[in-house]
Amino acid sequence: MSARDEILGRVRRALADVPRGERPADVPVARGYATGGRPPAGSAEAVSLLAERLADYGASVRLEDHRDAAAAVADALAAGGVRQVVVPPGLPEAWRSGTGAEVLHDEPPLSVAELDAADAVVTTAASAIAATGTLVLDGGPGQGRRALTLVPDRHLCVVRAEQVVASVPEALARLDPARPLTLISGPSATSDIELDRVEGVHGPRRLEVLILR
Repeated sequence: MSARDEILGRVRRALADVPRGERPADVPVARGYATGGRPPAGSAEAVSLLAERLADYGASVRLEDHRDAAAAVADALAAGGVRQVVVPPGLPEAWRSGTGAEVLHDEPPLSVAELDAADAVVTTAASAIAATGTLVLDGGPGQGRRALTLVPDRHLCVVRAEQVVASVPEALARLDPARPLTLISGPSATSDIELDRVEGVHGPRRLEVLILR
């Protein structure tokens, strides 16, 4: 008997008591393990876990009151000495006008050289995953095209607490798979065969996250 015959034989014996025509979707499967112990979306526990994981990856994280969002964005940019900042379409106007830096609007689209010369980019996010410390962008209002978060050396991302979910499946359930999803976990980094870590190779060298509560 070949290995193939042996494997198929085991499959047939395992399925011997399954009614003909039954499909996997016909049998409910208990998946309590998928949600047990995970904090609810937008909760303080979820936000705290996201901040912890992002910090582990080398990102800078600040928790701010949502009413002080414009001031928090301005403070974050000023602290880094940003002189030119790129903003995507749909970013709140108050966040643009109070930056204290020269604002470069991506309408019409800036060239790669212009993006590279800018000090930073400010975006919003579509969702954030606490368990993995991941920000998810989908190109929606305030997020812009993917090049905006890949070329500038610094990325300041603003996330609302209610956008923070515990797990990857929860985030995917909120997202449109047809949109251009970008998942960001910490500053861009890579390691060579000697495991020497180098940041800023495939994207921003610095990632700063403002979580609005």
